[in-house]
Amino acid sequence: MKLTEKQIEEIADNLDCGMRCFYNLKSCEINTILNFDSWIGVDEGPSGEQLKEIDENWDDYFVFPGFESYESFQIMADFAAEINDKGLQNKLVNALKGRKPFQNFKWQIDNTGGFRQQWFDFK
Repeated sequence: MKLTEKQIEEIADNLDCGMRCFYNLKSCEINTILNFDSWIGVDEGPSGEQLKEIDENWDDYFVFPGFESYESFQIMADFAAEINDKGLQNKLVNALKGRKPFQNFKWQIDNTGGFRQQWFDFK
């Protein structure tokens, strides 16, 4: 399997948004569906032609697993530990220690200028 940089970014973005990503090994196309497993109280999964295609041709697909919450948290903590800017590092660590760590970490990163791209590259 040989992914382009654009496909890697598409997969990463979709996984971040709670999607399940499937790579068709024959056509080299990416299919995404909402990850209903992560939704509490949802009894039925997605339906439709896309899911039917994946189900009927399962061996033709590679599945990119998403991250569990604890894995995403660890990635954010690892990034915070590597930041050279001590002021931002403290803000990120405090964001992760407080209430709503994902939301607060994102807010800090989105308002840091150059470090935002560094976060995307790290992730």
